[in-house]
Order: sequence, then C-alpha cells, then structure tokens
Amino acid sequence: MNNAAYEYVLQCEHLGKTFNEGPAEVEVLKDVNLTIEPGERVAIIGRSGSGKSTLLHNLGGLDKPTTGNIHICGENIAGLSETRRGLLRNKHLGFIYQFHHLLPEFTATENVAMPLIIGSHDPEAAITTAQQMLEKVGLGHRLLHKPGELSGGERQRAAVARALVTNPACVLADEPTGNLDQKNAAQVFDLMLELNQDIGTSIVMVTHDERLAQRMSRILQLEEGVINEV
Repeated sequence: MNNAAYEYVLQCEHLGKTFNEGPAEVEVLKDVNLTIEPGERVAIIGRSGSGKSTLLHNLGGLDKPTTGNIHICGENIAGLSETRRGLLRNKHLGFIYQFHHLLPEFTATENVAMPLIIGSHDPEAAITTAQQMLEKVGLGHRLLHKPGELSGGERQRAAVARALVTNPACVLADEPTGNLDQKNAAQVFDLMLELNQDIGTSIVMVTHDERLAQRMSRILQLEEGVINEV
C-alpha cells in the first residue's frame, strides 16, 4: 500500500467525547481538531486521566465520539457499521498497547499472522509474511515460541510486528514501552522508529516519557480536553 497516496492518514474535526458518571457528565475531549500526515511521528502527552487513551481509541474507531467526525485514510467513519469499521481498522491501522495482548495459546508467528488471516489473506502467505516481519524485529529465532516462552521485551517486539504486518497507514501506540525496563523500552522504541522509516507508517504515540516524546516529529499536549502543539 502506498501510504503517501493519502493527504492525511488520520483526521478529526471538532471531536468531542463526554462520559456519564451517575448524574454528572464529564467532558473528556473538547473540540479536538487534528491531522496526521503519511509517515509522521506524533507524540501525545498529558497528565494521567487527561483523555489521551480516549483520544487514541476514538481516532482508531474503537470508540464513538459524542460529537465531530473522524476520517481514516479519507473515509469518514461516522455512521459506518461495526463490521465496516473493523475492516477499515484492519486495512489501515495497527495498534500497540502497554501490555502486549498476544494470544497465549498461539505461537509468535501465529499471533503476528492473525491480522492478515482476519483480513482474508491466504493463510500460508500470511504465515510467511509474519515470519519475515518477526525476522525484521529480531525474533527470527523465536518463530515457534508462545508468549509465555518469550521475555517481556520479546513479547513487545512481537506486538510491534503484529501491528505492522499489514503495512498499515498508521500505528496507534498507547504507552508501548510503559511496561518495560529502560533498556528494553529503548530497544522497542528504536525498532518502531526504524520501521517507521523503512515502511513509511505514521506513528501516533501516547507516552509519559518525555525523552521518547522529544524523538518524535511533533508533540501534542492534551490538557482539560483541549489539544495544543508543544
């Protein structure tokens, strides 16, 4: 996929999100306007509870905003069925979380191949592509190992491989190194930047680590529901 074919891989206009907590309404996101260009690396920072993960979930179509529009690679996801939103996510987006969320009963190869198989790729071709991606992230010697047989750093590398195996236009990463020690965190982040350069995938990353944020091309701060450039 040529990600540069899209002017913006992600775009939101007047995005708002309100939660009901008993009789009270809590406005977490207020009139957020944001565009992510092909190949761009964007960090989103802010205090705990400021709505960073909520913003990421809305941008990725995992949650519906209260107000506003979101476009994924030019397609407005408002009003789409859950099935159509799922297909759009699978085609254009990858997700990395603080915890790897690998399926424990499957090997590293099978876990990484899963998004391709869900996307109706030929299973044999999906396995081959998954193995190639695991090689890229330094896990060529762990293809048949299950998550319980991998170290914490290796599991997160496998999660990065799974997020990138479909060659997505954008990866949404929520504290992707937050559960790792400093050495493994640096290695996983370096890997993400390297693949960003090689594949051209945009990265939108929520992080508390200012050192990692400074290595991104743009830093946005979310405060009291409003997003501002740093």
